[in-house]
Amino acid sequence: MSMLSRLPVLRGATKKNKRIGRGPGSGHGKTSTKGHKGKKARTGGTVARGFEGGQMPLHRRLPKYGFTNIFRVKYSSVNLDQLARFDGVVSPELLSEVGLTKPGHSVKILGRGKLTKKLTVKAHKFSDRARQGIQSAGGTIEEIK
Repeated sequence: MSMLSRLPVLRGATKKNKRIGRGPGSGHGKTSTKGHKGKKARTGGTVARGFEGGQMPLHRRLPKYGFTNIFRVKYSSVNLDQLARFDGVVSPELLSEVGLTKPGHSVKILGRGKLTKKLTVKAHKFSDRARQGIQSAGGTIEEIK
C-alpha cells in the first residue's frame, strides 16, 4: 500500500455541501438562498446571456464595422540569411517542407542578411534588397504568378 493513500485529509480541505430548502435549522431555509421574488427566484429562472434587465444590451449598443476580404493573399516571408542553408533551386514547396513557410501561403523573399551562394530562387514576390542580394551572389530569380 502506498504512502499517498494513507495521508490524512487536512482540516479545512473539505467542506459540506450547501443543503438548500431544508428548513430554518439548515441556515438556508425559507427563500433557499434565492432572495425574494424576481425571475431568478423562480423555477427555471435563468437570464439569457447578454440580457441587461431590458436595457439595450452592450452587444447591440456597440457599432459593427469592418469586413473580411476573401480574396486576401497571405504571404510568408523568408529572408536571405535563411536561404543560405540551401543549394541549387529554392522553391516554395521546399521552404514549406523545411518549415520556413506556412502551407497555402504565398512566399515573399526579404533582404535581411547576405547571400554568398549562387541560388535559383522561385517565389511569388521579392523585395528590392532581396533581388540585389541574390543577383550580386550570382543567383537568378523566378517570380511565380
